[in-house]
Amino acid sequence: MNSFAWSAAFQNEPFTDFNQPEHREAFLKALAAVKGQLGHRYPVVIGGKEVYTEQELVSRNPGHVREVVGRMSQAGTDLAEQAMQQAQKSFATWKRTTATERAALLLKAASLLRQRKHEFSAWMVVEAGKNWAEADADTAEAIDFMEYYAREAVRLSETSLHQPLPRVPGEENRLQYIPLGVGIIIPPWNFPLAICAGMTTAAVVTGNTVLLKPASNTSVIAYQFFKLMKEAGFPDGVINFVPGSGAVIGDYLTAHPQTRFISFTGSKEVGLRINKLAAEQAEGQIWIKRVVAEMGGKDGIVVDETADLEAAAKAIVVSAFGYQGQKCSAGSRAIIVESVYDQVLARVTELTNLLEVGSPEDNAPVGPVIDEKSRDKILEYIGIGREEGRLVTGGEQVGEAGYYIRPAIFTDVPVKGRIMQEEIFGPVLAVVSARDWEEAIEIYNDTEFGLTGSFFSTDENRISAALERMHCGNLYVNRKCTGALVGGQPFGGFNMSGTDSKAGGHDYLLLFTQAKVTSRKLP
Repeated sequence: MNSFAWSAAFQNEPFTDFNQPEHREAFLKALAAVKGQLGHRYPVVIGGKEVYTEQELVSRNPGHVREVVGRMSQAGTDLAEQAMQQAQKSFATWKRTTATERAALLLKAASLLRQRKHEFSAWMVVEAGKNWAEADADTAEAIDFMEYYAREAVRLSETSLHQPLPRVPGEENRLQYIPLGVGIIIPPWNFPLAICAGMTTAAVVTGNTVLLKPASNTSVIAYQFFKLMKEAGFPDGVINFVPGSGAVIGDYLTAHPQTRFISFTGSKEVGLRINKLAAEQAEGQIWIKRVVAEMGGKDGIVVDETADLEAAAKAIVVSAFGYQGQKCSAGSRAIIVESVYDQVLARVTELTNLLEVGSPEDNAPVGPVIDEKSRDKILEYIGIGREEGRLVTGGEQVGEAGYYIRPAIFTDVPVKGRIMQEEIFGPVLAVVSARDWEEAIEIYNDTEFGLTGSFFSTDENRISAALERMHCGNLYVNRKCTGALVGGQPFGGFNMSGTDSKAGGHDYLLLFTQAKVTSRKLP
């Protein structure tokens, strides 16, 4: 093993402190450089060959909708088929590379990304509408995924050495994990670098080849990631960049007989459709396709009367309105014991009203939602909330330059109300009271999702009970319900939140491999 690459233990990439003048100046410089690159045309890339198509998708800055970020070529089924055949061809050689060789390329990519951290973050400011801190955290997480999965791939390849099978007299037995084949990577727009990088690198570092179909709203960022991987030395055809309509090439590739796996992050509705399409055996298909899906949540924070109420109120606001509530982990429900309900609600409202709504380029705490469709959907839910409960604050559109909505808080909402049950993916918070902490947990669990949650209390017995009873994949005590860190907090949820995968965890790479046992009779 090459000691330079992974001799050091994995450590999370530190976040940038923008209070430091030198960091602010560096970021403003990167932002200006990115702004100077807007409006370019981008290709489909298959096996290293660039293809510009007549059909293009125009990506716009959600904070300044007249500003074109880029024009992305759109693949149809013909190019999708070419990409599939290229990926199959590349798999024949890529699968024979060693885990050490693949991991070294991934660590090279992490090093390059670290050097250009502000540049990638700046792209997310202009195309995804993230403020500086949110974009910086996204880039840091992408670096973390690369660093962590590189080490995990090497560890997994040495399983037979470090975790030998029980001895069988007269035989030599070995367990090894081999790649699956060609996969389809379908990342979301809300973490356009981190999740895109995590999903893609997990697949390729384990020896698979992929077709990367980026989210339409953030396809330029995905292209920048694709270019980075090429610069790091990944061979042509290992990652094929195939932007296009989900209804056209997404369905086509999901149903394709040569597709071995689909890795998806997005809405419950799309995830279930992918799962259904993948379950059907296509003509010529000789395997059961594997689906790795993370499909969202309806996350909540429970607060009892013993809690640090100021800390709880701050966590509720950050969890609900960070990146405009456009996170699958966003805390869109707050469930508060009635004896402290009024006090916590008043403080949450006060803190929310202090949040400035403005351009991500100016680093405003609350920026735009991603596009017109999303804005209209969120406004529709705000209308539903007015019917189901009482609007405490916010909910109105702000300005005309972009898709800005002032964070909305509703109270007096029925537990079975739509804004308590359905994922909104926007800056909308429903606050309800519970008789006691036990009823609060029951209300928290009353959802089809199970991704993240938080429990605020100083009572150790209650905390122990909450850790057992609150049904979600990532449960936090006395902190916000967003911001899982790679390595220390593997991320993924239960029920309609997905397939129980744990991104950034030690067993995640297993999802992109299959176990093979070889037995040899000794002389």
